[in-house]
Amino acid sequence: MNSPDQGSATKGRPEAIKAVPVRHPGRWVGSVIVAVLVAMLIHALVFNKAFQWHVVGKYLFDSTIISGLVTTLELTALAMIMGVVGGVILAIMRLSPNPLLSGSAWVYIWLFRGTPVLVQLLLWEFMGSLWPRLSIGIPFGASFWSESTNQLIPVFTAALLGLGLNEAAYMAEIVRGGIQSVPQGQTEAAHALGMSQVQTTRRIILPQAMRVIIPPTGNETISMLKTTSLAYSISLVELLGAAHDIYSRTFQTIPLLIVASIWYLFLTSILTVIQYYIERYYARGANRVLPPTPLQRLRALFARRAPRPSEPDVVTGAQGGGHQ
Repeated sequence: MNSPDQGSATKGRPEAIKAVPVRHPGRWVGSVIVAVLVAMLIHALVFNKAFQWHVVGKYLFDSTIISGLVTTLELTALAMIMGVVGGVILAIMRLSPNPLLSGSAWVYIWLFRGTPVLVQLLLWEFMGSLWPRLSIGIPFGASFWSESTNQLIPVFTAALLGLGLNEAAYMAEIVRGGIQSVPQGQTEAAHALGMSQVQTTRRIILPQAMRVIIPPTGNETISMLKTTSLAYSISLVELLGAAHDIYSRTFQTIPLLIVASIWYLFLTSILTVIQYYIERYYARGANRVLPPTPLQRLRALFARRAPRPSEPDVVTGAQGGGHQ
């Protein structure tokens, strides 16, 4: 039997709230529209014979396509290395108190960001028309070494210079923004503890700035992968150029463009995964709970009950109640 005290406590307790889920008819309408569009897309891809999927499978691993793919990867990697190194140097110059250094960096960034990258590629390709020979020697005097510009700057080098120097201008602003995102007080505190400028930069500034620098740098790398297709305008046979060379002979334009698109999507997906793990690495110390990896997401998807990373643990009641 319940005691009188327990009965009075029960009578004074408010009734349980009957929570009714909020209905979202717009979500159902949107889901139906998306499902219909996806079904239409799948139907078009499967039953439209103009895609010629057998031709796509034939040329997907063709030697010409693979050769162009290798050129694209080489050009992307080298151009990004040049862009990152040049961007760091330009960012340091922009932050310098010396007006000559900061002004020169500003002019460089203004010039290379203000002109199309295709125009820069063409200028590097036809550099020989401005200076037929490049030489090293005394300014306005005798030269010790001279070489033909066309021999010194072949097609691949012209594409690398055009893409890499242009990327340096964008990376300079990304690096500068990342460095300036770190509060000045942390630098002053590090100097007060006796750290040198190099130690402060390596241990205090860069670990925090990288969280700001990595995401746009990953986007720039993915963008660079696709921007290399402009190199075909100066006769460099990369991935898209290889596809163009094939369909200009076979007149199978759509299948070869699909082949190039499949490889671009594949490489972009790999770069996206790499970027995710790098961002996750530098998120340590900034987030209490790291975002789940793709494998962890898959395990949580098929698990019976998997709490989200940001979901707090449910505290059980005093009488031993658990998850309902």
